[in-house]
Amino acid sequence: MENGKPVSRPARTDHSTNENTSAEASLPAGPAAVPVRNIPMMIVAVAATLYLLHWAAPVLIPVMLGVLISYALSPLVNALEKVHLHRAMGSALVMAMLIGGTTWLAYSLRDEALSVLETLPQAAQKLRYKLHTEKGAGARAVENVQKAATELEKAASESPANAPAAPRGVTRVQVEKPKLDVQALIWNSTVRTLTFLGQFVTVLFLAFFLMAAGNKFRRKVVILSGTRLSEKRVTIEVLDEITHQIQRYLLVQVFTSVLVGVASWLAFAYIGLENAAVWGIAAGVLNSVPYFGPVIVSGGLALVAFIQFGTFSMALMASSVALLITSIEGFALTPWLVGRTARINAVVVFVSVIAGGWLWGGWGLLLSVPAVMIVKAICDRVEDFKPVGELLGE
Repeated sequence: MENGKPVSRPARTDHSTNENTSAEASLPAGPAAVPVRNIPMMIVAVAATLYLLHWAAPVLIPVMLGVLISYALSPLVNALEKVHLHRAMGSALVMAMLIGGTTWLAYSLRDEALSVLETLPQAAQKLRYKLHTEKGAGARAVENVQKAATELEKAASESPANAPAAPRGVTRVQVEKPKLDVQALIWNSTVRTLTFLGQFVTVLFLAFFLMAAGNKFRRKVVILSGTRLSEKRVTIEVLDEITHQIQRYLLVQVFTSVLVGVASWLAFAYIGLENAAVWGIAAGVLNSVPYFGPVIVSGGLALVAFIQFGTFSMALMASSVALLITSIEGFALTPWLVGRTARINAVVVFVSVIAGGWLWGGWGLLLSVPAVMIVKAICDRVEDFKPVGELLGE
C-alpha cells in the first residue's frame, strides 16, 4: 500500500502447471480405465456368464447356428426379393436348394465315405503294429515285463485261493463287471440320433423364419433400445456392424473352404490317395474350425496314407500337403480377403476356440469366432464396454 492506496500487482502465472496441462491435453485420448473395485464384480460376472452358456448349450447352439445360416443366406433371399419374389417364398426356395444340394452330395459320396470310415481302424491297427515291430530291444523288454506284471496282478485278483480270508462275522462281497447291454446301447444311440435330427430341423426352421422376417426383428430391437435418438443410433450402428462382420466372415469362410477343398482334392488325387474327393471335402469343411480343423484332417490323412502305401514317408507327405494348403490359405489368402477392418487379436481367437470347445464341444469350435466378433462389435459401440473391445482387437 502506497500513500494509503492499495496497489494492484499482476497475478503470478505458474508456467509449470500450464505446461503440464498443455502436455496432458496433447496426449491422445484412450479408452477409459477400469476401476480396481470393479474387477471382482467383473470376475463374478464372467464366471456367471460361462456357467449360463454351459447350462443353456442345448438352446443356444441351435439358435446361434440358425442365426449364422440366416446371415449367410440372407443375401440370396434379398436378391430374390428384388426380382419381385415374396420373401417367404424366396426363403423356402433357398432352404430347399441348401437341403437338396447337401443331400445329393452326401448320397453321391456315401460309398467313399463308408470306405474311409472302414479304413481308419485298419490304419490305426497297422500303425500300432509297425511301431511295435520297430521298437528297440530295451523297449520290448520293458513292455514284456509290464505285461507279465499285469497278468500276475490279474490272476491274483481273480483267484479266490489267493484272496485273504474274511474276518469272522463279515460277508465277503465280490464286485462283477456288468455285461454289455446291447439293447441299452442301441436305445441310447437311437435317442442321440433322434435328438440330433430334432436339433437339425429346429436350426433349419429358425433360419427360415429369420430370413422370412427380414428387418422386422431389427426394427423391434431399435424401438426397444431406448427413447433418445442417440441410443437408437448406437443400436443401428451395432446391428450394421454385426451384419457386416458376420456376413463378411461367412463369405470368406465359404470361399476359402471351397478353395481348400478343391485344392486338397486335386493334390490328394495327384499323389494317388484313395477317396481323394472325400478327404478334400473333409479338409474344406474342417477348414472353418480355426487351428484344430487342419490338424484333425492331417492326422486322419497320415493314417490313411500309411495303410495304403505302407511307408511313413508317404504318410508324412499326405499330411504335409494338407498342412501346406491350409497354411497358405490361413496366412496369405484369408488376411488379404478379410482386410484390417475390425480384426480380432490372434491370441483372443485361439483362447476363444479353446473356451468354445470346452463349453460346447465340437459346435463351440465352430461358433466361438463369430460369437467373439458379435461381442467386439457391441463393445466398440458402447462407451462402458470400449476397454473390452480394445482388449479383443489387434
